[in-house]
Amino acid sequence: MDVTLRQLGVFVAIAEHEGFGAAAAALGMSQSSVSHSLAALERTVQGELVHRAAPVRPTPLGDVLLPHARATLSAARGFTAAATAHHSAAAAGSIGLAVPPTAARGLLPGLLRLWHEQLPHVEITLFEGLDEEVEEWLESGTVDAAILIDPDPLPRGALHLATDAYEAVVRSDHPLAGEKSIELADLLEDPLLATTSGCETQVKHLHSLAGLPYRPTQRIRELTTLLCMVEAGLGVAIVPSLAASMLSDTLTLIPLRPRLERRLVLTGPTGRPWHPNVTAVRDLSDKRGADTSAPAQG
Repeated sequence: MDVTLRQLGVFVAIAEHEGFGAAAAALGMSQSSVSHSLAALERTVQGELVHRAAPVRPTPLGDVLLPHARATLSAARGFTAAATAHHSAAAAGSIGLAVPPTAARGLLPGLLRLWHEQLPHVEITLFEGLDEEVEEWLESGTVDAAILIDPDPLPRGALHLATDAYEAVVRSDHPLAGEKSIELADLLEDPLLATTSGCETQVKHLHSLAGLPYRPTQRIRELTTLLCMVEAGLGVAIVPSLAASMLSDTLTLIPLRPRLERRLVLTGPTGRPWHPNVTAVRDLSDKRGADTSAPAQG
C-alpha cells in the first residue's frame, strides 16, 4: 500500500480544519493539491475518508484510519527531530501539548515562561481539553505530550509537576467563607453544582470517603460557567485548588475534610518513542524543582 506522509498530513488537516480550503491554507498548499492528495489516498485505501459537505467530517472509514494517520505523522516528526538532535543539541522543532483547564490556567503559564526562556528553539502548540480528551489526543498522536491527572499506572519517564487538593468554592459572603477548613457535610444545605470537565469522578470519590450521597442539582461542562453560577448565588461547587487563578474577587476556596489530592504529571506517549523536545522540556522542568515520579525514558 503506497501511502505518503503528505497524503496523511492532508487527511488529518482536512479533518481538523473541517474543510478543504482551511486545510489548504494551514498546509500552505493550493486547494486543488489538497483535493488531489486526498483523492489519491482514498484510491489507495479503497474508500471515501470524508464526507464532501460543510463542515467536512470523517466517514466511518475515516474515523477508523484518522488515529493511525495522526500517530504516523507524530512518529515521523519524532524521527526527524531525533535525527536532527543527533547533530545539534538545540534542534528546532514544534510539539503539541495537551492540558486540562485548571492546569492550563494555574500551572502552565509559569512552565511556558521557563520553556520559552531556556528552550527558545522549541515551539509549543497548546490543546486544552477534558481529562479523557487529553489522554486520547496523546495516545492517538494528535499531541506529543500532555499534562495528565492521576494517571494509573504512571507512565515511564513521567514527571510529577504538582499536587493540589479538591476544595469548596463559595461566594465570599457565604456563611462558611473565611473558615480555615470545613467538613464536606457542611455543604449539604446548599445546592451542589458539579462540573463534568474531568473532576466529577474525583468529587464522587470524595463523597464516598465522607459517607455522603453524591446529588448534584446541576451538571455543567465548562468550569468557567460553573464558577459564574456559584458567583450568581445558585449553589456551591467542589474544584481543584489550582482553579484559584480562575476565581473572581467575589468567590473563595475553602479546604475540605476529608482531604482528597490529585497529581498533575507531564508525560509523553506510552505507545511510541517520545519526541526529543518533549524529553527536553521534561528534563528542564525536573531541574527547576518538579518531583520525578518514574524512571526516565531513554
